[in-house]
Amino acid sequence: MSRRAVIEAVGHAVPAKVYTNEELAREKGIDTSDEWIVQRTGIKERHICTGDEGCHSLAIEAGREALRRSGLQPSDIEMVIVGTVSGDYIWPSTACFVQDALGIKNAGAFDVSAACAGFIYSLANATALIETGVIEHALVIGVDALSKQVDWTDRSTCILFGDAAAAVVVSAVEGGDRGVIKTVMLSDGSGAPFITNDAGGTKYPPNCVAPEGIKYGIQMKGNEVYRFAIKAMGDACEKVLLEAGINASEVDLFVPHQANLRIIDAAAERFKFPSEKVFVNVHKYGNTSGGSIPLALYEAVETGRLKPGMLVLTVGFGAGLVWGANLIRW
Repeated sequence: MSRRAVIEAVGHAVPAKVYTNEELAREKGIDTSDEWIVQRTGIKERHICTGDEGCHSLAIEAGREALRRSGLQPSDIEMVIVGTVSGDYIWPSTACFVQDALGIKNAGAFDVSAACAGFIYSLANATALIETGVIEHALVIGVDALSKQVDWTDRSTCILFGDAAAAVVVSAVEGGDRGVIKTVMLSDGSGAPFITNDAGGTKYPPNCVAPEGIKYGIQMKGNEVYRFAIKAMGDACEKVLLEAGINASEVDLFVPHQANLRIIDAAAERFKFPSEKVFVNVHKYGNTSGGSIPLALYEAVETGRLKPGMLVLTVGFGAGLVWGANLIRW
């Protein structure tokens, strides 16, 4: 009898503060407009952390909701995995703060740094631990607060990002067809310069005199990233479907990383997914990086678009460059 890693519950957290495109332009002094942003990205608004809100607080809130909905006790969770590149501290890991705040006393905890593909990579780790019998239950969270890392003078990037977290409780189930069916994870480090945040690490620490052109904040080569994303999204979907022996027509819901509506449309068109099979919320949240895919899964469940037994395909890409896809029987 096969042992499967089944998603049993989901939770989420978004900051209360919402910036529409007009508000963002006005309050941050950005030379842009709602029309300019929507035409290029599909984004109309995003949630932004204020005050003490940040990666840790969002991850804890999302994890708490997922744990409550699962019906499990904190003591049942044996591993906390957080996909993020924007923890409140360089170290310790965000996962350790979540573990402590939620009273999860019997678990290991670690972060996965895979940027916007962080949830895909994190879920793959949890799945492997469950399928091999190492653990029974895991709490997996995707979270980022990249509004704290953007350069508000760079119109091409600062409009893209919002803050969010979402979490899933993954449990071992013997038999049945529900669970994570297949995951693919890919990378190309030669594309690392396409999306970077140069300062703040050990090469250019906060107290150093950095060379000219080196600064803290997200920097992106938009044209290169767009071309990469169009191909990577489709290739990852094709690979995971092929390895699972499943035809694209069997997919009930396509949940891609919510970075840009044009990229989502291109991926959907490649596999001839009709609009009713494609979940989109980029217009409401922007690119929430590691929080993007699990937040979309949460909203798909809440709106009735994703129900038990459905076959869902997720795909994401991000800095690294990294990309990947999960095929899940919900």
